[in-house]
Amino acid sequence: MTVVHIIDVESGNLQSLQNAVNYLGYETRLIKSATDPELQTAEQIILPGVGNFGHFVDNLTSRGFEQPIKDYIASGRPLMGICVGLQALFNGSVESPSSKGLSFINGTLSKFDTSEGKSVPEIGWNTVIPEADLFFGLDPYKRYYFVHSFAMIVDENRVNEMNKEGWNVALTKYGNETFVSAIHRDNVFATQFHPEKSGKAGLQIIDNFLKGIHPVTEYSNEQKSLLENDYTNFGLTRRIIACLDVRTNDQGDLVVTKGDQYDVREKSDEGDVRNLGKPVELAQRYYDQGADEVTFLNITSFRNCPLKDTPMLDVLKLAAKTVFVPLTVGGGIKDVVDVDGTKVPALEVAGMYFRSGADKVSIGTDAVFAAEKFYANGEKGDGTSPIETISKAYGAQAVVISVDPKRVYVNNENETKNKCFQTSRPNAEGQNWCWYQCTIMGGRESRDLGAWELAHACEALGAGEILLNCIDKDGSNSGYDLELIDYVKSAVSIPVIASSGAGNPSHFEEGFIKTRADACLGAGMFHRGEYTVNEVKSHLTSSGLKVRIDKE
Repeated sequence: MTVVHIIDVESGNLQSLQNAVNYLGYETRLIKSATDPELQTAEQIILPGVGNFGHFVDNLTSRGFEQPIKDYIASGRPLMGICVGLQALFNGSVESPSSKGLSFINGTLSKFDTSEGKSVPEIGWNTVIPEADLFFGLDPYKRYYFVHSFAMIVDENRVNEMNKEGWNVALTKYGNETFVSAIHRDNVFATQFHPEKSGKAGLQIIDNFLKGIHPVTEYSNEQKSLLENDYTNFGLTRRIIACLDVRTNDQGDLVVTKGDQYDVREKSDEGDVRNLGKPVELAQRYYDQGADEVTFLNITSFRNCPLKDTPMLDVLKLAAKTVFVPLTVGGGIKDVVDVDGTKVPALEVAGMYFRSGADKVSIGTDAVFAAEKFYANGEKGDGTSPIETISKAYGAQAVVISVDPKRVYVNNENETKNKCFQTSRPNAEGQNWCWYQCTIMGGRESRDLGAWELAHACEALGAGEILLNCIDKDGSNSGYDLELIDYVKSAVSIPVIASSGAGNPSHFEEGFIKTRADACLGAGMFHRGEYTVNEVKSHLTSSGLKVRIDKE
């Protein structure tokens, strides 16, 4: 079996890349040291990087990889960079001005501009711009998964310069900015997107690189019309996320459940935990149906279980073997004390999840505590919160904030320090001013902190995305709280995922059309088999919205 070597400098989720390469029929071996003799004999190397540019390139340098990588490339053997692995080929990035790239290509990466209203980071499924010289099967009619705040943003002159230097360049548009999404020269190939997280389309790119082939797919005019990018959503498809609330039932089994305003027990006399299926099987089903992401929310803690044996780690490891879209996990991402008394920082807990196959971690209760501390400290972080420590190491895009708010009515905006608005849905007493109060501990305790204030603080602390739940809407199947979505969107420039209340495909359409939601999440309607992810996407397509269609 052919061996593919992967350079490991502890930058994000390498497990999924290994799984993807293994799935394609290759053996993988990690190279963690520049003195590893396999670096001299490797025939194919992948250089993946996630998150912070400085963290990645500084680790490359401190571990002595810089010269061996240059020697490897000079030998003519093939190398593929992924995400920050592409960025590292340039001189540097404004993200980390003191950190130097490998300088194979002149240029400095810059941050996306939010002034036109697009969310940053770019998180979602975009296309490459059709060009005559696309390579390794890059396909302008397929969607690839991007997750980044910084990019090599270019104009036509810069592309011409790169072409003169011998580089083939694939470009992608995010709003009004065009950036390098893939490059190729001789034995070097790199992508800004994550092929290992881009479904069948991404697996094909990896396979083409490993085989050294450049296939071209032909499409009918009808297919092109369906699949082409219309840039109505800054270039991204409408992202559909399947969420699995995971907990142990009374028999000790790990199951997927769904609550009614956060109550997950049946209304019968026995009051058993609702069991809607096994997590790995459901994750696979949703991936096969076309889910753009899968989120696992661990709604119980495993207090009597050693951290390294946490059942969610096994769920992730199994799901990541065959589910090649982004996986998010939430629950227990905080500083913890293990059963043997060992203190384990949140960064280390997150690292365990990333090494098991997670791409993002979701922080709930501890995000509220961090935000309260942020405001008490004069709207400044102190560098110790899980948000700050994890985003510093893995990048903002790896940190999702799970918000569990409920609506509170007041007579006027002066009754609370938190941001209020006038609602179109007054309560029975006629009050039409309201705000959204944050809760912790799975909705069991309320805090004097608004969802707007929480989102604002968490973005400042380094979070990259908001998972916006709603206690009032949970399990209602009545649609999302549209006012809540725009209320929180007004607080941040990072993406916001609409959650809680989806009961049919039209609710997803409503979420995308009537609000500025960046993604919409469904749970119970999928678990119960009332609708499939594909049926939601078909409905959106019939309404003129672009979705990812991932077929061979």
